[in-house]
Amino acid sequence: MAGRRILLINPNSNEATTAMMVAIAKSAAGAGLDVVGATATRAPQMIVSAEALDAAAREVEEIALARCGECDGIIVSAFGDPGLAGIKTTLNLPAVGIGESAMREAAENGRRFGVATTTPLLEAKIDALPEALGLRSHYTGTRFADGDPTALMRDPARLRSALAGAVEACIAHDGAEAVIIGGGPLGEAARELQPMFTVPIIAPIPSAVARIIRLIAARAGN
Repeated sequence: MAGRRILLINPNSNEATTAMMVAIAKSAAGAGLDVVGATATRAPQMIVSAEALDAAAREVEEIALARCGECDGIIVSAFGDPGLAGIKTTLNLPAVGIGESAMREAAENGRRFGVATTTPLLEAKIDALPEALGLRSHYTGTRFADGDPTALMRDPARLRSALAGAVEACIAHDGAEAVIIGGGPLGEAARELQPMFTVPIIAPIPSAVARIIRLIAARAGN
């Protein structure tokens, strides 16, 4: 994959979050694959509602169209994958979302999986993803961390603790055999939670990186 470049689009209008997600993506990609970020400007700093997620789709598509010539693949780095369908339809370029990528990884080998996240207003959007991917029979549901999503993001220790409670509920009450930490801005928390549990904790950004690398390689005939 030497010389390849991935464009990671953050649908949330927060440059610091973009930098964090790009760092995670670069770590997952390894040497030889460049990852550059692009940040939305019209969305909230953190998308927490279905309306904001839907509204973000247009700008994500605009960013992808404007910058597609400088990359070999695109990652949409918000869990609801806003704009991804339009990108796939419009551009002849490998593109993945962190939501679809995480769910495909979580369901490997027939595993039942749940989602732990912070945004209850996005529950219907999250529930729609496994349905669209043909993974409904593997999906055990979503559990939400206690607390206001924005306030949790300002307190990493509290965020980690609240998400751990949601993960535990996915496992103990829903029978999840893998749990996705559902959100791009939750990338650092996802990495920190894995050692706390025996079941796989799926971090969506590395899932998306692995998937886009496979798609680029397949396109190149490697």
